[in-house]
Amino acid sequence: MKAQVIPAGKVVLRPKRKEDARDDFTWRCDEELATLDATTPLKQSFEGFLLSYEDDIRYSSPWSVRFGIDTQGGKHIGNCMSYDINTDTGEAELGIMIGDRDYWSRAYGYHTMVALIEYMFTVGEMWRLRLHTLDWNHRAQGCFSKCGFKAVGSIHRSGLELIRMELLRDEWAVIRKERLAEFEDQDAAEGVS
Repeated sequence: MKAQVIPAGKVVLRPKRKEDARDDFTWRCDEELATLDATTPLKQSFEGFLLSYEDDIRYSSPWSVRFGIDTQGGKHIGNCMSYDINTDTGEAELGIMIGDRDYWSRAYGYHTMVALIEYMFTVGEMWRLRLHTLDWNHRAQGCFSKCGFKAVGSIHRSGLELIRMELLRDEWAVIRKERLAEFEDQDAAEGVS
């Protein structure tokens, strides 16, 4: 499965590119962002990071698909991906990071998730999507719940408590039209035709 350009309300999902490396490096080194991503800040040089980054872009995996998140104006504000894609079982995991704090709590993450969900259920032909979020990250949990995800359990990993959330394609089908209509409402508010 290949990343493609997906315009979606406030955002455009598009394939990752080498030009994203500086932003991604900065975000991966940021302590607060690493904490929200349930990891530790990156501690390597930009040059070392860039070498592996270019390989990741050049040699894509059939088990993951990565997108850069741009505003409609073309500003790179974050990344999202689907990974652990299993075409035999029709399941995959989703992840998102809005790295530019100026775009937090303004529906950019929500629009990204709706677009990624739609892509994975239609193009990817998945039937179950899952994600994990820190038990104290109520802002993320609210976004994911609005997208239709439901908490189905918790796990303890590396000293952290994570909530496991899932969304089935049949559940998405019930709310899909309403969620996608919000993109049209956004376009109309911004005068996009």
